[in-house]
Amino acid sequence: MDLSPLALPQEPADGIARWAADLVDAMGGPGAGLAIALENLFPPLPSEVILPLTGFAAGQGVISLASALFWTTLGSVVGAAVLYWAGHLFGRARMHALWSRLPLVKASDLERTEAWFTRHGTKAVLLGRMVPVFRSLISVPAGVERMPLPVFLSLTALGSLVWNSALVLAGYWLGDRWDLVEGYVGAVSKAVLVLAVAAVALYIAVRLRGRGRAQHRRTS
Repeated sequence: MDLSPLALPQEPADGIARWAADLVDAMGGPGAGLAIALENLFPPLPSEVILPLTGFAAGQGVISLASALFWTTLGSVVGAAVLYWAGHLFGRARMHALWSRLPLVKASDLERTEAWFTRHGTKAVLLGRMVPVFRSLISVPAGVERMPLPVFLSLTALGSLVWNSALVLAGYWLGDRWDLVEGYVGAVSKAVLVLAVAAVALYIAVRLRGRGRAQHRRTS
């Protein structure tokens, strides 16, 4: 069945939606899995477009709902595994070396982050798969910190299945209004990004203020 007649959303998502529709139309479930694997590696590709569109395709009988959930979850795991191995190969030694060259940061900051990940890494990977923006990035520190691969893959599969199911089923139930999902999830993604930027800005402001006070004490 050709997906091209779908009433796709307008720019900027239209091109991505058309690309994803063509993949699903040409390859079926594996096409949806490939799109989501690439979405994990290139976060600007929005899962809030690809997954509901896949659900709509399932509702139209292009693929089965079980196939949509299986292949998109497999694609998520494959994409996350690539990022995990990137972090694994980069390693802690290189991370510490790079961190030491960054301005306004201390070695103790990284050490505290590592200690936190040691205590809460499993929850971070599981829940991180359900948080826009961070769902891809969380795989890198898991690799850097050498989280056991079977544990990482299991948590990633479970978290991805929850996230993918929510968006695929939304598209399946909404039918030709599947693109409504993008508006809601996109708003959440932007809110998360704004909070992350605000947290970084606050961190930099605190560091600069602390440095200014230290210089003032040395000169007084």
